[in-house]
Amino acid sequence: MTPLLAALCAFVVYFLGYRFYSKFLAEKLFTIDPQRKTPAHTMTDGVDYLPTRPSILFSHHFASITGLAPMLGPAVAVIWGWLPALVWVVVGALLVGCVHDFGALVLSARARGLSVGKVAEGVIGPRARTLFLLIIFFGITLAMGVFVFVISRLFSVELAPGHPGYPQAVLPSGALMLVAAIAGYLLYRKGVPLLPVAIVGFLSQLFFIWLGMRYPTVGLAPASWPGPTTWTLVLLAYAFIASVLPVWALLQSRDFLNSLLLYLGVGLAYIGLFVGNPQFDAPAVVLHPEGAPSLLPFVFIVIACGAASGFHGMVSSGTTSKQLDNEVHARPIGYGAMIGESLLGLLATLACTAGFGSSELWHGHYGSWAVAGGLTTKIDAFIMGTTSFVVELGLPADLAAALIAMVVVSFALTTLDSATRLLRFNLEELAASFGLPFADNRTVSSLLACGAIALFAFYKVDGQPAALALWQLFGTTNQLLAGLTLGLVTLYLKQRGKNVWFTAVPTIFMLVSTLIAMAENLHTFAFGAKPDMLLLLVGGMLFFLALWLLVEAALTLRKLTPTNDPEVLLEHLSPPQGEAK
Repeated sequence: MTPLLAALCAFVVYFLGYRFYSKFLAEKLFTIDPQRKTPAHTMTDGVDYLPTRPSILFSHHFASITGLAPMLGPAVAVIWGWLPALVWVVVGALLVGCVHDFGALVLSARARGLSVGKVAEGVIGPRARTLFLLIIFFGITLAMGVFVFVISRLFSVELAPGHPGYPQAVLPSGALMLVAAIAGYLLYRKGVPLLPVAIVGFLSQLFFIWLGMRYPTVGLAPASWPGPTTWTLVLLAYAFIASVLPVWALLQSRDFLNSLLLYLGVGLAYIGLFVGNPQFDAPAVVLHPEGAPSLLPFVFIVIACGAASGFHGMVSSGTTSKQLDNEVHARPIGYGAMIGESLLGLLATLACTAGFGSSELWHGHYGSWAVAGGLTTKIDAFIMGTTSFVVELGLPADLAAALIAMVVVSFALTTLDSATRLLRFNLEELAASFGLPFADNRTVSSLLACGAIALFAFYKVDGQPAALALWQLFGTTNQLLAGLTLGLVTLYLKQRGKNVWFTAVPTIFMLVSTLIAMAENLHTFAFGAKPDMLLLLVGGMLFFLALWLLVEAALTLRKLTPTNDPEVLLEHLSPPQGEAK
């Protein structure tokens, strides 16, 4: 099979999945009701709750869920060959990831836009809420720590020894913040129509990408260009500012403008793939790469967001549900945006298996787990592989590389700002649960959120960055959250007398595979070549919390009483302090 044929088969499967399966889920399982008022209308506050037109909300949701993970995960997972990664990215997304995102969005929208942790209180009980919130806290901080680590290297002159960085992405990234702020002001304070704002904003992005390519270090000598530590601090400061600002001031407009760039980059890459029609440089399956963990279950864990992601449930219930204008929009936004992310995961799989130019180069890059394990070099593999597709369209290689690098950074930054806001919500809910004084102070909670992210961004093992170990720990935490959220959806549907097999089977699959991987990780952290007590402590705590939460869910399942009232488990919930002001 060629990459072109693989992509065409995947597109057909995506179409059938959305056309038929998502329609079945919407009409028969979740019984979507266009007359039901959403939290964006009943709780409008202009800060977090705001009715938003579906095109803008889709862009926000898509850009927020699609960070580095669907590029980074497959770029590592192809060490086991292109076939396992491709199958999980496509089939796993349609049957697991899309169902998860759609279900989380519907449940949150029917629970006044509260997070999945708070919804767990209504479905399972108060202890479940706290357990969910603690797992979510570690999931977000681990992921964003890795994101900040990787972006800071991308912004540097040198990505890794012998690998040049992408400082040309800094100028357009910074300029986009200003453009987005102006766009938000024009849209929400001056009532300017969306189309002219979108056109001018998008053209401005392209201009600044060209300018960044011409002046990659903005006139500074490479030796004077800031290093990874400085960029890490800058990124944390940006995350804090984005977290405390109203969604209209930066988040919505930035995500919308970014999404236009993302559509352009991904579209050009796929068109270039069709024009160039390359061959696979990688074998279909590599069962035992040197030093790598077992293919099963770790291919699911490493790919993470490219097929299924618990983080998406946090976005669905943390920001998107608060802006959902009509419940019918949950299908294209929840199910459809996950297909968009899967498309990116598919692109990453193809770019990192058919974009090297020769089998020898691929084997040199993926010869062993130690060689393949550098996360920054894996992102570089994605950028260079995707660039090789785009240049088939006649674009100069340096311009194509600058465009793809900007797409990568844009994906990562949109997730970073949304995730910090989600972590703020998470900390405010935890504070409210324990009666702490900062429960209604978004400045304090945002500072604490950034501090937690910084811990993992700077964390090292034996003097070396712990990014790969953190990625595996994030992968298990992320998939654990996906399994638990699917379990929450299953309990919700079970009480309503629905056929729960469509969510129960993915729940069981995700939980079993993830708990096995977590146990293997704990053994590595405790007895591996480089034992690490912090990772062992965090991983052990997450394993314990997961088992506890499963016990709570099992006890709830025994006591469920069928009802046709869609709100019965959620009606007693009230927004925690700090969530709706």
